[in-house]
Amino acid sequence: MTTDNPGDDHNAPTPPSNNDTPTNPPEPTPSPSRPPAETPPTPTGTGTPTGAGTPTGTGTPTGTGTPTGTGTPTGTGTPTGIGTPTGIGTPTGIGTPTGIGTPTSITEHFGDRAQISESYGDTTIDVAPTDWLDLLIYVRDTLDFTFFDWLTGVDAPPDSFAIVVHVYNPAAGRRLLLRTHVPRENPHLPTAVDIYRGANWHERETYEMFGVIFDGHPNLVPLLLPDGFEGHPLRKDFILAARVAKPWPGAKEPGESGHGAPSRRKTLPPGVPADWGPPDA
Repeated sequence: MTTDNPGDDHNAPTPPSNNDTPTNPPEPTPSPSRPPAETPPTPTGTGTPTGAGTPTGTGTPTGTGTPTGTGTPTGTGTPTGIGTPTGIGTPTGIGTPTGIGTPTSITEHFGDRAQISESYGDTTIDVAPTDWLDLLIYVRDTLDFTFFDWLTGVDAPPDSFAIVVHVYNPAAGRRLLLRTHVPRENPHLPTAVDIYRGANWHERETYEMFGVIFDGHPNLVPLLLPDGFEGHPLRKDFILAARVAKPWPGAKEPGESGHGAPSRRKTLPPGVPADWGPPDA
């Protein structure tokens, strides 16, 4: 039988020596199923970087939300030179243009034979029939009014017809009215076809509507009216026969509506001379 010796007991703890350094207990090992959460870095300019979260010039950047010069920018809402721009609203050289409104060149060339006037923003130059072609050539070749717009007549009783031409300077953006008068009893004027070819049909229309004869025109025949039409319908003395032959659709005379004042003698329709044809029955 073996007797247990306490000194031989290997399971008994050995007391620490004064010279021995105590050993730190081992650090606990984290469970593999729950790894430690890593804290992401917070780099400069990434977390909430200056100029990225609400960067200057991006969220409501200066010059973008209501930028200076965009919402109602200086020079755009009512910009200087657009609303009533210098040179467009009443441009220098058109309203009272240098060389046209009181043109030195026109005065030097025609003297007192040319009369210049301003009306409703348009400049008009009046000359006698003898200076008509000279005026057209001068404004085309010297003043660069190369675009012919239109030609027409105006009945100016009791003595004359006015012939008016509208021309345009494409480079300067200027327009000009040229006018002359022909006597009513002998309405002749030299044709402008050799100067402005576009005047061809306009002179034909003026011939048939007013009876003005354009001497030298290559084909002065009616343009709009049917063959056999008599008279010139835009003259103020032209008799509107249709207003006698057909009931006048104008306002009723007193008494015609069946009530009111007694009926009186009916008047002739406008455009019918008092001594022509019987009055309305």
